[in-house]
Amino acid sequence: MLVQLHFLKCTTALQRYTAMTLSTVEIETGPNPTATIVLMHGLGADGNDFVPICRELNLSSVGPVRFVFPNAPQIPVTINGGHRMPAWYDILVTELGRQEDEAGLRKSQAAIEDILAREKARGIPASRTVIAGFSQGCAMALLTGLRHRERLAGIVGLSGYLPLADKTAAERSTENTDVPVFLAHGRRDPVVMLARATASRDTLQALGYKVQWTDYAMEHSVCPEEVNDLNQWLLKVLAKTA
Repeated sequence: MLVQLHFLKCTTALQRYTAMTLSTVEIETGPNPTATIVLMHGLGADGNDFVPICRELNLSSVGPVRFVFPNAPQIPVTINGGHRMPAWYDILVTELGRQEDEAGLRKSQAAIEDILAREKARGIPASRTVIAGFSQGCAMALLTGLRHRERLAGIVGLSGYLPLADKTAAERSTENTDVPVFLAHGRRDPVVMLARATASRDTLQALGYKVQWTDYAMEHSVCPEEVNDLNQWLLKVLAKTA
């Protein structure tokens, strides 16, 4: 059974980055965190979207954890009639992956890299950092994590897909070729089709990544079973070492 955490701090911090200015929601489960989980939200949401999910995680055995929830910038989104909304990159066509906003992806990747650098400066090494995301946030977690130049504790992708898939082999970092990857998806997802997610999984496995894959009887969402499976995986990748 999952145990609700007691949060000692919940703040919204505005930081200045080279690529863009991002605001973040930050939660620490205790003083002097020893691990960080950076989690990107999906299209049209914000950093508060996954705060309830982290309240369901019990990571007490790995020590105090800092959750960092970045807010995507407000940009025009083509498939939504050009209306501005929180998005990590533009979506140009409904068939994901057929025509990608590479410039937008790269810009958000640079901003997320700056967040990882900030965590390192605050005393949390890459080896104690998990980068995660849902939907568009999943795409950003995979894009950034696989290219990060220091070994991460793990990468989490929920209800999303691998962007710039044909460039992954050439651009991935040697430091993270063995990084653990947790992928989860809904079998009834009407937004990111299951076939798109399984193709991403297969691409990563073909490149040699250790992917823990599970699909669930849900749509484009998160379910309790998924949270429990994620909890167990996080305990493993963030386990304290002697």
